[in-house]
Amino acid sequence: MCGIVGYIGSREAFPILIKGLKRLEYRGYDSAGVALLNGELTIYKKAGKVSELEKITNGQKVAANIGIGHTRWATHGEPNDTNAHPHISQSGELAIIHNGIIENYASVKAELQKRGYTFQSDTDTEVLVNLIEEVRKEFPELEDAVRVALNQVVGAYAIVVIDRSNPDQLIAARKGSPLVIGIGDNEFFIASDASPIIEYTKNVIYLDDQEYGVINRDGSYTIKTLGNVKKTPSIQALEMSLEMIEKGGFEHFMLKEIYEQPKVIADCLRGRMNASQGWIKLGGLSEYINRIDNAERFLITACGTSWHSGLIGEYLIEDLARVPVEVEYASEFRYRNPIINETDVVMAISQSGETADTLAAIDLAKSKGALIYGICNVIGSSIARASHAGSYTHAGPEIGVASTKAFSTQITIMTLIALQIAQEKGSIPTSRLRQILYELENIPKKIEETLQLDSQIRELAEQYKDASNFLYLGRGYNFPVALEGALKLKEISYIHAEGYPAAEMKHGPIALIDEEMPVVFLATNQSAYEKIVSNVQEVKARKGKIIAVVHKGDTMLRDLADHIIEVPETEEVLSPLISIVPLQLLAYHIAILRGCNVDQPRNLAKSVTVE
Repeated sequence: MCGIVGYIGSREAFPILIKGLKRLEYRGYDSAGVALLNGELTIYKKAGKVSELEKITNGQKVAANIGIGHTRWATHGEPNDTNAHPHISQSGELAIIHNGIIENYASVKAELQKRGYTFQSDTDTEVLVNLIEEVRKEFPELEDAVRVALNQVVGAYAIVVIDRSNPDQLIAARKGSPLVIGIGDNEFFIASDASPIIEYTKNVIYLDDQEYGVINRDGSYTIKTLGNVKKTPSIQALEMSLEMIEKGGFEHFMLKEIYEQPKVIADCLRGRMNASQGWIKLGGLSEYINRIDNAERFLITACGTSWHSGLIGEYLIEDLARVPVEVEYASEFRYRNPIINETDVVMAISQSGETADTLAAIDLAKSKGALIYGICNVIGSSIARASHAGSYTHAGPEIGVASTKAFSTQITIMTLIALQIAQEKGSIPTSRLRQILYELENIPKKIEETLQLDSQIRELAEQYKDASNFLYLGRGYNFPVALEGALKLKEISYIHAEGYPAAEMKHGPIALIDEEMPVVFLATNQSAYEKIVSNVQEVKARKGKIIAVVHKGDTMLRDLADHIIEVPETEEVLSPLISIVPLQLLAYHIAILRGCNVDQPRNLAKSVTVE
């Protein structure tokens, strides 16, 4: 959540900051601001989009070669100009930008008020910058003051601090919220993720938890822990390119990312399986295969869309590998005193690798001795570093807030995990294994075929764009797909939608069905096909509008449903990879027809890095 960007060097900082903030818009925000240092410390900030910030800076003095910028997603205090970042200290000497939450800000604020401090905003961030200023009375060096102050606060943060009296230095620190430092030629770039940096450098340092960096204009820098221990940082090369975060001719990032699914699934599979030879090998899994093979239970923890992919992972692992699986919302798992054993494997799934609740769940599971297996998309992310082993999804940057290709690649990884464990444990016949692997190799081609339904689905969207509610129903492997389809519609079109197991419809949701209710049935799994047909008939008897996703050549539902979406047939265990695609397109087109911002839906952030 929120976005951070900073620069120090010989270039003009302002254009770099504005471009960086625009690259970070996908993270979700409600206000934006910059602080520029050129003799004087100048702050510009505004509620609304970065474009509003540009308007108020037009014609103003923005010349500077050191500065910081921020997009805020409100936590403490409503979205307005005053609460927007950056915030300055009472003396006007220090400016700060901050992602995260300072949990003990109220007690710190009360103490500072006793010492004569007054506050202009409702934010915890203004409290932090004034705490640093107060500490500086005893520790004059900014580095020391920041370190001491951060040791006095509780919570999560990624911060960058600048000092009016020292235009040759930035201080950056993190705990529980990501921060990356880009290293250029006698210049540095700071950001909450790599997207604002890749245009300028490929060399980056990912700060670890409770680390800070002292970054100097002369090209020197120091990385230390909050315990004042100097660290030797690992400089990593970014794998993404500028082209990967551009729209590539598509109207929206979400549509581009839907259409990228055949490619990214192929990338996810490459080098990890061979159907003709009948093998699967995930490097992270192989490293701990004995412990994983002997696990008594798998726990999958995730949030949002990743939780839905975890549900599919449960079906896959139990079906193919015959090992018990529990799927937990990370936000609940961390607080409910769960039973975790040393024989458990905890799989943590997150697109960004920075989800705060999932990271907290990992910490809890590690403290109990469980093996942590991370599944994420962003190389060098916090979850990747916190896990004992894991697999990257290789989906490439996902800019649209509503996850699409990340979901598909997460399912792909879960399929490979289930198959490799099944092969190791001997729970799947070789002929069956090869059959699934051959079909998995063909999934990208079948998704390309499904994408050709785009114009048909847009016509369908025209008919239902004004609906107030949707119901999505599925059984077996398609139940989590129903949940994900409903989530996509809610996220970007703001239409209320619910996903349910089709058999549960009679236990409540059937009361909602009338002639105004569109009901989407996922009917591609043959094992429950006749049951699904019965559910369709129940809805039809109550005059509900039926949209059925079926295999090509289906005849029974053609006569019952109001609308048929025919997708290529595949193995039932792989059906979510295809059946989700028309639901993504349906949500996209309905949202566009309703005039919604599909890439930046209201109130949402791409990466939830606070509780």
